[in-house]
Amino acid sequence: MSAVSLRLPDELSARLDALAKKTGRTKSYYMIEAIKDRLSDLEDWYEAEWRMQEHRAGKTKSISQEEMEREFGLEDRVRPESAERAA
Repeated sequence: MSAVSLRLPDELSARLDALAKKTGRTKSYYMIEAIKDRLSDLEDWYEAEWRMQEHRAGKTKSISQEEMEREFGLEDRVRPESAERAA
């Protein structure tokens, strides 16, 4: 595991300290958990952004829901909005 130096605002440091003391876990544990969570979110966001740019540039193709259902043999399945109207 590599070491990283991080400067935290005083308020955030105090909150982290209090949480660590209250739970008996280390501050490092919570910092790692927070970074893992946020990093996953950021990776997902940037991947989605990249894919949208590719699509807008005409480098990818999209299909309608109906086409997708036909392709995967799901056209006979009742859609939720259709089921609500039938009820």
